[in-house]
Amino acid sequence: MTPLSFRFGAAVTEVLFEDRLTPESLVGPAGGIVVFDGNTERLFGMAAGALARAVLEPGEAHKDWEAVERVLSRCAGEGLGRDGTVAGVGGGVVCDLAAFAASLYMRGCGLILAPTTLLAMVDAALGGKTGMDFRGYKNLVGTFYPASRMVLCMAALETLPEREYASGLAEMLKTALIGDPGLWTALRDGRDAFRARDPATLRWAVERCIAVKGGLCERDPRESGDRALLNLGHTFGHGLESACGFRGWTHGEAVAWGIGRALAFGEASGFTPGDHAREVRGLLASYGYRMDAPEADPGRILEAMGKDKKRRGGRLRLILSGGVGTAAVVEASEEDVRAVLEVP
Repeated sequence: MTPLSFRFGAAVTEVLFEDRLTPESLVGPAGGIVVFDGNTERLFGMAAGALARAVLEPGEAHKDWEAVERVLSRCAGEGLGRDGTVAGVGGGVVCDLAAFAASLYMRGCGLILAPTTLLAMVDAALGGKTGMDFRGYKNLVGTFYPASRMVLCMAALETLPEREYASGLAEMLKTALIGDPGLWTALRDGRDAFRARDPATLRWAVERCIAVKGGLCERDPRESGDRALLNLGHTFGHGLESACGFRGWTHGEAVAWGIGRALAFGEASGFTPGDHAREVRGLLASYGYRMDAPEADPGRILEAMGKDKKRRGGRLRLILSGGVGTAAVVEASEEDVRAVLEVP
């Protein structure tokens, strides 16, 4: 099969599907280090062979400067040159941190990402966004630094806990909603196959998601235009994650909740038809996502949203859905968002 490839400005990312991960697929001839977290090192550590490795604490709560410093220290300790490679093997947190460290080391060394979660395969590992959380706010610090290679081993999805797998399905639903009506129909009519992790179905769906995101990022590598559509549900969702201290909600669960809030905002503003909003909320609920968050302080969510990177001139930029395959970026005042969140 011809590998997929995408050009993001001057950088090219090749996407390869492999039956298994190997040292040769993870680093180039100049050598490198492999970044895991504690969970992925246990599951996939054998794939790195004798390569040096940096093992991070798992979870969003550890997506911080200490983790980045651990990767950089390992690079320096191994004497890695600028032609060496940092390879991230893991979910969205590992991919973001490994890529951020690679963008900093010697002002940019080689980068290969091997996403092992559904969320990372369809979203986090492609497109060049890197970052870490800072002062309690999601991805406040980061760079744009695309990987030269993205290696997907679909068998890794068999290892995912059900909740982590569902987190990736939420990003898949989001991608279909903004850019692939055919995928949306498959997710709506074929829930059993997706829930059962049918290999052929997942391979097809992952490729569709990569095509949507890759195409948007090729046209807009630094998110100055249509690439922002990929943030449907994210401004609200990141606010929820921050308000809850990155505990109690997976990223995908927060995005699904955020899509629900974006639909409510769209209905209130007249952009989102009511029947479309009901269809989307119904499908999200059928996949088991929560559409309410009674434990979260709405005022704290609003405060966190105010730190969102996508705001312009003091106004938030929200992504609204007008139908499957139809989305738009709108600016919103704090007062508008306050009403949707029911902040007193």
